[in-house]
Amino acid sequence: MREHRRTQELMADWAELGEVRRQLEENASLLAEDDAELAEMARAELPELEKRERELEEKVQYALLPRDAVEDRDALLEIRAGTGGDEAALFAGDLLSMYQRYAESRGWQFEVLDASPNDIGGFKEVTARVSGEEVFRFLKYESGVHRVQRVPQTETQGRIHTSTATVAVLPEAEEVDVQIRPEDLRIETCRSGGAGGQHVNRTESAVQIFHLPTGIMVRCEQERSQLKNRETGMRILRARLFEMKQEEARRSYSEHRRSLIGSGGREEKIRTYNFPQNRITDHRISYTAYNLDILMASGALGELIGLMQREEMQERMNELSK
Repeated sequence: MREHRRTQELMADWAELGEVRRQLEENASLLAEDDAELAEMARAELPELEKRERELEEKVQYALLPRDAVEDRDALLEIRAGTGGDEAALFAGDLLSMYQRYAESRGWQFEVLDASPNDIGGFKEVTARVSGEEVFRFLKYESGVHRVQRVPQTETQGRIHTSTATVAVLPEAEEVDVQIRPEDLRIETCRSGGAGGQHVNRTESAVQIFHLPTGIMVRCEQERSQLKNRETGMRILRARLFEMKQEEARRSYSEHRRSLIGSGGREEKIRTYNFPQNRITDHRISYTAYNLDILMASGALGELIGLMQREEMQERMNELSK
């Protein structure tokens, strides 16, 4: 069904591209006519038609490229506070809200699976599941270090501080993607922390899962049920193991493309959010805009992600031509 829908969308874009090109030819003919009024109308329509032609050409080119096998999948979004203490935790919370609004704008479902809040409303770390159409295709560019420059709430002298948060976007894994042997797991239960009243104090609903061969540890305490926390923990563990498997495959790609797609690594600074200047800068594509307030308030990541897709498309076309 997904393949059928993509083919329908491709054919619709191809048909519209043909219609736009036909209109451009007609307008070019009108410019050569003696009727000055018609020529002026044709000239006024040219910029919009030419812009639409470029947009459709890029959409068609991208659709015809070989697809990554995981592009259609849902994604796990992991955000962790980096350097900067409480301010980094607040920024992690701001990023979570931004991604939630972006997901809502695309009609995706956004579900927080596990979270470790701090005392002032931020998050030490938080994991969310984003589900819908082609989630990983659009969110995969967000993996990396996000840097914020602003005056923290706790700053009394108005000085600008620099803090960071790390983001990892993992394609959700299916059970057939990775084999997890029961003997490779150590599962422990414990009492949850944070809000929850008597349930938290009296029941051991939190679950910690240790994957012994890799040393990966997952802790889940968001749900009131131990079973649900275990299911969520296994979902996160599968995604992390699948990410490791995917990273091995990505090593055959160019260094540039690996940096664009991201591997969930936490070492690369990809973006700066400068609040005093209302500026957002993506360092991978040398993109700068002065609409940070709008982007954070509404999750308007569409233009930025579109530019990342364009850059990746050009790189993939260059690789295919070698």
